[in-house]
Amino acid sequence: MPLTPLDIHNKEFTRGFRGYDEDEVNEFLDQVIKDYETVTREKKELFDRVNELEQKLSHFSNIETTLNKSILVAQETAEEVKRNADKESKLIIKESEKNADRIVNEALSKSRKIALEIEELKKQAAVYRTRFKMLLEAQLEMLQTDDWEEIIDSHDEAHYEPQEERS
Repeated sequence: MPLTPLDIHNKEFTRGFRGYDEDEVNEFLDQVIKDYETVTREKKELFDRVNELEQKLSHFSNIETTLNKSILVAQETAEEVKRNADKESKLIIKESEKNADRIVNEALSKSRKIALEIEELKKQAAVYRTRFKMLLEAQLEMLQTDDWEEIIDSHDEAHYEPQEERS
């Protein structure tokens, strides 16, 4: 069992003829030296262990710092990617809306143009119908006049004359 400082302090040597018993003192000093060496060795081992643990702690602290920085960079990058995606989506939507407006306007323009062409064709068809009707009525009127009978009669007389008279 190692000595404690109290053991050393309370140690009393028996007195011999010339003072303390030399063998007893030497034996006590040997025990003190042995215990002191043990304490010194344990102190060195603990000191080495503390240094090793401090180095590991420093290493892990550096890793923690690096990881925290990496996490911050990743978060910032994610935010930037998100902002860029938002901007790009807004641009795509705006471009799509422009294209949709353009397509609708073109369709409306074509629709108006076709409607105007249809109206023009209707007018032309009405004019044609009116003219054709007037032509047919004029022809029918001509057919209903007495002049046709005169023409037919005069034509028949000219064709059916005997051939001798014609010469």
